Amino acid sequence: MSNDIRFCQDRFGGKAAIASPLPAVNRVIYVAEGRATIAGDAVSTDQAWFGPAAVASIEAGSGGATLWRWEVVPSGSTDILAQGDDVSSQCALSAPIETLDPGDGSQWLMRCDSVSFPPGGCAYTHVHQGPGIRCLKDGKIRIDAEGHSEHYAPGQPWFESGPDPVFAQADAIEPTRFIRVMVLPRALKGQSSIRYVLDEDKDKPKTQQYRGYVDEFIDL
Repeated sequence: MSNDIRFCQDRFGGKAAIASPLPAVNRVIYVAEGRATIAGDAVSTDQAWFGPAAVASIEAGSGGATLWRWEVVPSGSTDILAQGDDVSSQCALSAPIETLDPGDGSQWLMRCDSVSFPPGGCAYTHVHQGPGIRCLKDGKIRIDAEGHSEHYAPGQPWFESGPDPVFAQADAIEPTRFIRVMVLPRALKGQSSIRYVLDEDKDKPKTQQYRGYVDEFIDL
C-alpha cells in the first residue's frame, strides 16, 4: 500500500472542541498559537503532540488555538477535517511518500522539529533521507529546488522529497523559522538526516539551529 504525508491547519475559537473523533493515523499536531487539550494532554504554543490512535477529543483554551496537523495516510484517502462549532479546518498540502521503501518490513520514523535562521542565514545545498512537509512559522524564506525558486510567508507549507537538492535562503532582515515533519528510516532516530551536496559547503559554518519535538517510530 502506498502512503501520503498530509498537512492540515485547524483553527479553534475559545473553548471550541471537535464534534467527532479524528480517525487513527500516525499524526503530529503542533500548536502554532494558543493552547489546546489533545486527547487529555495539555499542549501550549510551540509544543507538539504525537499519537497513532484515534483522537477522541481536542479542545482549545479560552483564547482559541491554531493547530498544524501532519498525518501519514493511505494514498487516495479523503481529507481528515476537524469538525465542530467555531472550528475551521483545511488540508493545505498532500504529497506521496515515494523515496522510502514501503516493503522492507521495517518501521519508519516520524520526526517533527523546527529549523531557525538568523537574518541572512541559509542552508547550503543539501538533501535529506526522507520526504517531509515544512510550514513557515516566522520571517520569510526562499527555497531553490528542482530548477526553480519559491518564496514563502508565515503559514505557507511546502514539500521536499528528500533526495532532490535544496538550497534555503532566509530573510535578510528578520529571523526566520519553519516547522517540519519528515518520514525517515528508523536508523536515523536521534540523528541528523541532512547531507550536503557540494564538498566546499561541508566544512562551512552553518547558521541554522534545530529544536526537536517528536522522533517516534511508526508502523504502517
